[in-house]
Amino acid sequence: MSDVPVTIAGMGVVSALGTGAERTLAALRGGECGLSGLTLFVAPAGQVLPVGAVRGFDMQDQALPRTHRLARIAAAEALAGSDAAPDAIVLGTTTGGILTTESLLQNHCTDPRAYRHHGLATVAEDLARQWGCTGPVLTVSTACSSGAVALKLALEMLRCGMARRVLAGGVDSLCRLTYFGFKSLQLIDPAGARPLDRERRGMSVAEGAALLLLSADAAADGVCLLGAGLSCDAHHATAPHPEGEGALAAMTAALADAGLTPAQIDYINLHGTGTPDNDLAEGRAVHRLFGRQPPPLSSIKGAMGHPLAAAGAIEAVVAALCIRNGLLPGNVGYGTPDPELGISPVTAPRSAPLKTVMSNSFGFGGNNATVIVGRAAGAAAVAAPSVVTAPLSVQGAACITGAGHGPASLEALLAGKECAGCLDEQTLSEALPPRVIRRFKRLPRMALSLAMNACRDLAPERMPTAVSIGTAWGALSETHAFLQRLAETRGQYPSPTDFVGSVHNAPAGQIAMQLGIKGANVTTSGGDHSFEQALLAADLLTRRSADAVLVAGLDEHHPQLSPLLAPAARPDPPAADGGGALLLRREPGGNAPMLQLLAYRSGDGAGTGADLVGLLGGADVVHNNYGAILVGMPARAYAVAEAQWAAFRQASGFDGPMVDYRRLTGEFGTASAVAAVMGVAMVRAGAVPAALAGGAPCALAGKAVLLLGLGDGVSAVGIRLP
Repeated sequence: MSDVPVTIAGMGVVSALGTGAERTLAALRGGECGLSGLTLFVAPAGQVLPVGAVRGFDMQDQALPRTHRLARIAAAEALAGSDAAPDAIVLGTTTGGILTTESLLQNHCTDPRAYRHHGLATVAEDLARQWGCTGPVLTVSTACSSGAVALKLALEMLRCGMARRVLAGGVDSLCRLTYFGFKSLQLIDPAGARPLDRERRGMSVAEGAALLLLSADAAADGVCLLGAGLSCDAHHATAPHPEGEGALAAMTAALADAGLTPAQIDYINLHGTGTPDNDLAEGRAVHRLFGRQPPPLSSIKGAMGHPLAAAGAIEAVVAALCIRNGLLPGNVGYGTPDPELGISPVTAPRSAPLKTVMSNSFGFGGNNATVIVGRAAGAAAVAAPSVVTAPLSVQGAACITGAGHGPASLEALLAGKECAGCLDEQTLSEALPPRVIRRFKRLPRMALSLAMNACRDLAPERMPTAVSIGTAWGALSETHAFLQRLAETRGQYPSPTDFVGSVHNAPAGQIAMQLGIKGANVTTSGGDHSFEQALLAADLLTRRSADAVLVAGLDEHHPQLSPLLAPAARPDPPAADGGGALLLRREPGGNAPMLQLLAYRSGDGAGTGADLVGLLGGADVVHNNYGAILVGMPARAYAVAEAQWAAFRQASGFDGPMVDYRRLTGEFGTASAVAAVMGVAMVRAGAVPAALAGGAPCALAGKAVLLLGLGDGVSAVGIRLP
């Protein structure tokens, strides 16, 4: 719990229940169901299942994908009447612009400009442009817990003083990938979702968006985001732990974070998807925490369906509405009690005074998040947990490029050799257990290799308890394979394995399962700043912990999708992929190199290069503190990055070694993760090697290495010895 109150200063919502907070409240009061038959795209005969579609939402002649437009609707309501841009945006999404991408691929479109809104990061970036946010813009993709995880990160931003006003939430649109994907897993109820009912057979895929304007300033009605907790099952790619271990851990962590006891929760908004295993696991977790007589509880997914990344944010808005209006929502779709669950939900909406609401969101990969909304006066008077002020120090490192695994790549990079390329599958999979990876495609193999090498030879008590991974494009091989088979079989036989592997957080989930990591498990997708976003997330989530966190950035090259999604401004760059991983711990003392995210801002333009010098403290600070600069100028935004770099050099006057690291690593989204490993090696050696310093080694003389990211935004990471 923090002494900083985090007030819900504004909120916007759109779902199958309607558009706007007032319409949503009316639908909940009336016990309405917003499910209807699929009409957005064609499904084979006999496969048209109920979905939670946003009504009156015409897609014709629209320049932006559906997800982006949903996010704009929610943001406009949340920011209505606001007199200033938010300081930061944190958005959870799993679909991005893929609905548009699916149609483009079906029509065999080969113009990369048509795919410019595909990336998950483009949704939050669009909001930043629309509402003038130039601060940090983070995109979180942790499957169905994304929106709730975004709220947790926003909460920590406000608590540490990084921002005063943060726009946070989640959004997803219906698309073929999720509709046919969940159907392939036999997780959709043809009668519509019936959460907690004995006859439940699955979920109803839905869409929607919710954004909350969170503020560090007190508000008149005092409805706040009191706390949030994250965990990972580390159990299975899709199924929850049968006893609800991860769910219990997330709820327990949220209570501790809010300074509350179970007895102080007035209502639980369950994750409650309607799938047999998920409802049962959540029910067991609730009983373990609250006993056999928990507070009133229900799931609203029988009314609106499951809007995936938007679910946790929509339900946080619903929690605030329920508190302000004294409402317990009914469990639409429930009719027959399930004796194995032993839970009697609120069957019809009714009035009740509420001070605190717990809301659960659980997703693929065992990603669990619980948020608690309530009036500030409802929190117990407890002391704030102590903050660990030590910086993040490097306990282990690994990288992969076209030159090979860690030592081979690092030796070549430090010798100034180009390492662009893609390792063959056999080399990529060296030392990985064949039984574990037999169904893995490229990205999860890369992720597991990086994690195992970064954590090699660690004692059990030194292993990481949390994971934070950045990826610009996610698992392209699985996504392409799923959509290709979907088209070839005309929607009849898509691959459930490829669907499970297509979600951006699948590699992080595999790492958690293989290494037994049960703490926070976060995946960010911020384009060429994805690794920096992962580092920021790790920093925010470990400020009250001395435990280790594994931070990585990785991306794969795909021969069909990469040229469409990430076209290069430079002519014919060689295919390349790879990544880097760092095991970090807040540990005072010692002599390990330390990493610190010094600046991260959204927006482009040549002026941001000079602004970055100011963010670092001015030209004198740059000269006195840094002995070398590793600069990343992404090929797809090279003209902008080149202008930023020129402005930085002019404003700083820096004349030490400067390395354009992407010329060495090759072009892929998270090349900065490899550069971070390079920087750590230089700091450990105390010098920039001759090949990178103009012909003779350049001693750092105790100075740090500065890692700059340019292009669509700017970032700076300092790497130094204590």
